[in-house]
Amino acid sequence: MNSETRTTTARTGAGTVTLVGAGPGAADLITLAGARALAGADVVLMDRLAPRELLEHTGPGTRVIDVGKAPGAHVATQDQINVRLVAEARAGHRVVRLKGGDPYVLGRGGEEAAFLREHGIDVSVVPGVTSAVSVPAAAGIPVTHRGLATGFTVVTGHEELGDVPVRADHTLVVLMGVARLESTVAALRSRGLDGTTPVAIVERGFLPDQRSTIATLATIAARARAIGVSNPAVIVIGDVVTLADMEREDFFTSALAAEQSAAHPNLTAKELS
Repeated sequence: MNSETRTTTARTGAGTVTLVGAGPGAADLITLAGARALAGADVVLMDRLAPRELLEHTGPGTRVIDVGKAPGAHVATQDQINVRLVAEARAGHRVVRLKGGDPYVLGRGGEEAAFLREHGIDVSVVPGVTSAVSVPAAAGIPVTHRGLATGFTVVTGHEELGDVPVRADHTLVVLMGVARLESTVAALRSRGLDGTTPVAIVERGFLPDQRSTIATLATIAARARAIGVSNPAVIVIGDVVTLADMEREDFFTSALAAEQSAAHPNLTAKELS
């Protein structure tokens, strides 16, 4: 839906805005607090990646406004969203800003909260299950694991990678990075990350058509291009990818197995096949 679908009666007094994280894609991964906020909302400003099924939590008089931002095709700019949030709250409405994942993890929630407070609007935040951790988990990949990785870094595919740790034992999680995958690979390799480092791309986490693509840093861009990897997707780079919950023959091709054998001599041939 691209505009208001129901009629809302403005309340007397100042309204409020609640930034709600919808989680990584499956409707049942929203928090109880997020569902309660939706149930009490007069107006919902909804992102593209928030599950539409969550609108079942809203009341019959709730207005739903689509402000989704797809790559190169924004229904509304961030500035327009900010202004609309203020206007709806000043009209006395209880507003929910429904965002995919967690509003404060590369979701511009902090910017929206600051803008609202600068304009005297009462704003609160309901955290969501962040896709940066949950989507890898959906594919059986922990972002940290004893003996493989004790830390992780989350970045977007739009950011420079000059300051992130570049080691196979420090997991790198890239959000919104499919379009810039080749440049990300080039940047990491130029900083010395070995081409045999395992990489996974998990598309549409927790949805029925979830798909994982696993290769090495040297081969992932070509493989992703060949099979048509697309957003929404989370890219995971590092040794934790070897723990992915998939049939080994599905993702460790003979070439990848050879690369892994050289990079991880302690793994047995059976584990690599």
